Amino acid sequence: MTNSKFDFNLIVIGAGYGGFDAAKHAAEKGLKVAIIESGDMGGTCVNRGCVPSKALLAASGKVREIANYEHLSKFGIHTSPIRFERSKISDHANNLVINIRENLTKTLTRSGVEIIRGIGRIEGHQKVAVRDKNGIDKTFSCENIIIATGSSPFVPRGITLDNKTVFTSDQAIKLEWLPRWIAIIGSGYIGLEFADIYTALGCEVTMIEALENIMPTFDPDITKIAKKSLLSSRDIETKSNVFATKITPGCPVNIELTNAKSKEIQEVLEVDAVLVATGRSPNSKDLNLESLEIKTNKGFIQIDDNMRVLSDGKVIPNLWAVGDVTGKLMLAHTAAAQGTIAVENICGHERTIDYKTIPAATFTHPEISSVGLSESEAKASSESENFSLGIVKSYFKANSKALAELGRGWFA
Repeated sequence: MTNSKFDFNLIVIGAGYGGFDAAKHAAEKGLKVAIIESGDMGGTCVNRGCVPSKALLAASGKVREIANYEHLSKFGIHTSPIRFERSKISDHANNLVINIRENLTKTLTRSGVEIIRGIGRIEGHQKVAVRDKNGIDKTFSCENIIIATGSSPFVPRGITLDNKTVFTSDQAIKLEWLPRWIAIIGSGYIGLEFADIYTALGCEVTMIEALENIMPTFDPDITKIAKKSLLSSRDIETKSNVFATKITPGCPVNIELTNAKSKEIQEVLEVDAVLVATGRSPNSKDLNLESLEIKTNKGFIQIDDNMRVLSDGKVIPNLWAVGDVTGKLMLAHTAAAQGTIAVENICGHERTIDYKTIPAATFTHPEISSVGLSESEAKASSESENFSLGIVKSYFKANSKALAELGRGWFA
């Protein structure tokens, strides 16, 4: 029930998966809840991330599988030259987004959550202001606030976007055209997934990484196998230890590559398109955090394991944050778990989160998944805490299901 002093028990700013799960869980707990969203319901994951990209990966994966004549012939299967319609693949992703977005919105409404359209910001202790599309402000009071504003693609200096020939994943998921030759800046999971999509659909890819090695955030054993199966076996050229210091849109797109060590221009590439996949930045600058004297770390809101907002290590009362804006594991299911945990703590049931138990996946073909510490982290922990560490490796070449599908012996 609502405390008569407040308009709501809880206001959630942002309707991505973190905000959605928090609002829904709070309503189920009997709280009066409002959720504020200025864009499309569902946030990045539903509209510009997980959902449409997985739809594109599913469709392009079918194309790759059917086009692999040599592999299929081992089963005695012979196919005609494959044809596909780019627009229908794009429509498949867009229709899935619309369907999930509508279902998510209906779920919140049925749960009793009030959806407020506009740009939300902190207006002081236990107060939230919302600016609607007409520029009109309205202020609401609430017992607790959860910030779930997510993140946006990070674009380094020197890179100019035109959202046609030079773009981020926000535009790439629309699949409006298929460039003959595309450069992908960054070799994290976003870059790898789109390299998988583009090569399956007939594009040539050059992957550019600023760090010394391609796929720097992945386990070295995984990287070694992935380089063979996901990169070198496909129309993918890789360049590491170079910065894309200047990218100019056009036809062609010009990419100035600078050597990471010498800081000298190494070469200039001319390609048809560039996808910038260099990570993500928190959406926190317009939240008016200074009204509560909250200091961020490069824009990321600091939290404890209960999801309470911290500033200089001190808890800010009645203020919580979840999802990408906290800079923890920037995954949709992490945000969802954080949202639920925040509400549990608001309701007086102390809950914490263990990030080591949260799995991550890259939906390439084949897929890459991980959970817990990396091998290097585990070794460091064993040395600092003085315990013995065992390492076990297993291969799918001993797995009957993998053999039945004529797999190549990936790690299990």
